[in-house]
Order: sequence, then C-alpha cells, then structure tokens
Amino acid sequence: MRYRATALAVLGLAAVVARPAPALAQAHVERGMKIFADSKCSLCHSVAGKGNAKGALDDVGQLPAAEIRGWLTDPEAMRKKGGSERKPVMKSFATLPKDDLDALVAYLQTLKKK
Repeated sequence: MRYRATALAVLGLAAVVARPAPALAQAHVERGMKIFADSKCSLCHSVAGKGNAKGALDDVGQLPAAEIRGWLTDPEAMRKKGGSERKPVMKSFATLPKDDLDALVAYLQTLKKK
C-alpha cells in the first residue's frame, strides 16, 4: 500500500511539473517568430503569403529539425546537398546564440500545411 501511495505521489508531481511545458514551448516558438522577423527573413522567404513568395516556407515544418538547423547554420552545404540553385544564396545563422537558433528551429517546425 505504501509503495502504491508513493508511486501515485510521484505521478502526481510529474503531472504538475509537466503542465507548464506547453506554455514554455509556445513562448519558445514565439521567440523564434520574433527572431525570424528581426532577422528580416521575409526579404527572401514567405510564410502564409507574407514576404517573398519565391521562398515559401509554409511546409518547411515537415523537415526534420536537424535538416532545418543545417539550412540555418550551413546553408551552402545544404544547397549543394539538395542541388538548390536559388539566388541569392542564403546567409548563415551559425553565429546566432544557441537558444535563439533553437527557438528559430522550433518556430520553423510549426510551419506545416494543413
């Protein structure tokens, strides 16, 4: 009986600790959205029809996070790998602080056609 009560208490604590995660995740995505805007990504890319239509990102969220990160940190290697000929060549965001890069990736992962 004591084991069962302890297990229930641990599960209850885990549920309480886990609750803020959606709010934290949403804040992370919103931060990424701000970085996208502040970095003027819409000069070359569009989201939901806003920005440069030649670089639509509306379905970029289907890509694995590692691939999105690759495009952000080493676009030249990703361009060669994918055979992209788009001009101008995308600039690298490798110098972006890790937390900002993570937030930008989190935002881009939300971009999926419905």
